Amino acid sequence: MRPPCDGAAHVKAVAHRLYGVWCIVAFVPMAIGTLALSLVAPTLPLRRGIARGGARLFFALAGIRFTVHGLERLPDGACVVVANHASYLDGVAMQAALPPRFAFVIKKEMVRVPLASLLLRRLGSEFVDRSNRQAGASDTRRVMRRAGSGEALGFFPEGTFTPERGLAKFHAGAFVTAARAGLPVVPAVILGTRSILPAERALPRPGRIEIRVLEPVHPADGGTDRVARLLRQSRAAILTHLDEPDLDPAG
Repeated sequence: MRPPCDGAAHVKAVAHRLYGVWCIVAFVPMAIGTLALSLVAPTLPLRRGIARGGARLFFALAGIRFTVHGLERLPDGACVVVANHASYLDGVAMQAALPPRFAFVIKKEMVRVPLASLLLRRLGSEFVDRSNRQAGASDTRRVMRRAGSGEALGFFPEGTFTPERGLAKFHAGAFVTAARAGLPVVPAVILGTRSILPAERALPRPGRIEIRVLEPVHPADGGTDRVARLLRQSRAAILTHLDEPDLDPAG
């Protein structure tokens, strides 16, 4: 005879599976609808506004409580937002959180996902190749030109995510861009996405997502270590709110 606790665990597992399937059912038409509207929307701000609304609609349909704190800390002009990365939901969460004036800088691998890459291109995203030094340098120069022209950018400086809890080592690209363009870096903390949809799980589980936008970190005037200081201070701010270990052996 199966112990009562095993029966309860089975029911819970089935409920989680049904919830996950419902999330997929809710997400697919939302994503297709967002893509279709983005193909006909004439302006970039309108397309980004549609994507922001679609992301928020998905969280509402999935029953995921989504909250954002600190948007008033975003500078009125151009800036670079950097956030921790723990789940496929992070991109959706940041799209839902940030104003439509932000363009996201995304790893080149997303180009291989046809519909997603089409939508991301329509939203003005930039793709950066980290596996090819020459292509990556060209991509970085393009991103810097956009930053220099006054565009607000969003980065996931870890580049990818893994099943291991913690904040992985940061790539320097976001901070080089900010330092050279003279832009403030705004750290942001994403909480809850790892428990809802971690790297090793195919279906999401119920939960809540919170985005905390922290105080901007301004590049120092002059000095050869501007990039390192921006990276170090932004990382420290994120770790203060993240409640996860620092996985960078350099600290």
